[in-house]
Amino acid sequence: MKLEELKFDEKGLIPAVVQEAGTGKVLMVAWMNRESLQKTLETGLTCFWSRSRQALWTKGETSGNLQHVVSVTADCDGDTLLVKVDKDGPACHTGSETCFFNDLWQSEERHEFTYEGLMALIEGRKNEPKEGSYTTYLFEKGLDKILKKVGEESTEVIIAAKAQDKKETVYEIADLAYHVMVLMTEAGITTDDIRAELAKRHVIDHKVKQEKMT
Repeated sequence: MKLEELKFDEKGLIPAVVQEAGTGKVLMVAWMNRESLQKTLETGLTCFWSRSRQALWTKGETSGNLQHVVSVTADCDGDTLLVKVDKDGPACHTGSETCFFNDLWQSEERHEFTYEGLMALIEGRKNEPKEGSYTTYLFEKGLDKILKKVGEESTEVIIAAKAQDKKETVYEIADLAYHVMVLMTEAGITTDDIRAELAKRHVIDHKVKQEKMT
């Protein structure tokens, strides 16, 4: 879709949903006009139109919480934008990571899972030990115990995969992932650290493929 095909409303505005590229978390919703969208594309930083101040504003220009644009995508009707970003800090003026934190309703049968949520739970068990918690037990036993469990679970993954048992392999990989996350917490490694490393490798692979094609 070309920029001239976008559908701005009668005030010359189009809503922009801002999403964190790495996690998929919705950070905020703001408005853009043609000028702010053009500035966003030129600078690589999110720029919006403030309806209250009637002026352009670059996110983070005063707080330092800049949003570096990864991609901008229009919806099927061309009247809404999805802006994926890497952020330097909280998206919300309240200091929250996202503007969406006021829960209205949650299903009792369905529960949202995120790696970040699991990491937060694991970190909580380290910083605030809970009696009877297996995670707390691992931290209390220390690095050697954690490393032993990572080794054991790695072996279990290999055995299940060698047997071509998909269900068991999935189960064992989940066990391994959990214990690796415990190790990460013990070592002070975050999911952002791993995401950044994988992103660098993705770029390298892309360049290698380009070189081979040429």
